[in-house]
Amino acid sequence: MRGTWKLKLRMWLTMIIMFTIVYFLVMLAGMYIGISSWSFFMIASLVIVFLQYWFGPSLVKRSMNVRPLSEAEAPNIHQMVEELAQAAGVPKPEVCISEINIPNAFAYGRSSRSGHIAITRPILGLLDRDELKAVLGHEMGHIKHNDMIVTSAVSVIPMICYYIALSFMFSGDRDNGLTIIIGIVGYLFYLIGQLLVLFISRTREYYADEASVEFGNRPAALVSALYKLSYGAARCDKQTIDDLNTNRAFFVNDINNAKHDIHDFQQIDFDGDGRISDEELRRLANSDVKISRKNGAMELLSTHPDSLKRVKRLAELEN
Repeated sequence: MRGTWKLKLRMWLTMIIMFTIVYFLVMLAGMYIGISSWSFFMIASLVIVFLQYWFGPSLVKRSMNVRPLSEAEAPNIHQMVEELAQAAGVPKPEVCISEINIPNAFAYGRSSRSGHIAITRPILGLLDRDELKAVLGHEMGHIKHNDMIVTSAVSVIPMICYYIALSFMFSGDRDNGLTIIIGIVGYLFYLIGQLLVLFISRTREYYADEASVEFGNRPAALVSALYKLSYGAARCDKQTIDDLNTNRAFFVNDINNAKHDIHDFQQIDFDGDGRISDEELRRLANSDVKISRKNGAMELLSTHPDSLKRVKRLAELEN
């Protein structure tokens, strides 16, 4: 299994770029109100990032309607999480259930020592044991890599840029050229920040997939789970998807692309039974996968990798 140094390097670079964006915007806003102290800009930028880091888990818990899942309620799930934590070499995360109406799972927390793994109620009964453990292994990978910290810290920055842009572009002080400049720059940084958040989100998914396999799960079990979760998301009404849109980066798959992903999975579901077997995945490992320009463009705007590229990488891990 390859190391995670590339993942860590990309995350650190993303953090540095995002912090620079916040610092620059705070500096412009400070100049507008007559503050020119670089120490003020630095402290204000650090405070913004720290507040998101500190309160991020609480915001996720509230927005996803999460509560603890006791061992008495789900002893089999606790056992799987315990086995995966031992394989990952991290403390057992708190096991939770999310009362939202879409089958999926996610991890959140401030570090690998305070991690939480949550499953949504509809996932129960949809996946078999191997598939569910593979999904939990994927989430354990996020916890082991501590990448949910970066996701929580950087995801707020584009929104800060967006609100700064709106505030200055529609401030009513149109005679002041600086307000227009700050508004335009803020919106450009919002777009750049969004693309960076999506990029780091896609990168961490690849490493979490590999971690699940490293923890003893079959690649085919994880692919089958992704296939079924795509079907589950496709059955949900549009309002449910829209309500969870801002949190979709936390999920195992991108719920916005569910119907497109189903089409991709059907191409490798050679017997049409709604799951991916070890043999089907091995056949994919020995074949070429070409991603169309359209799919490549869609991937740039997605929180998760293109499903065929993702499955191809998992196929290469199939023994």
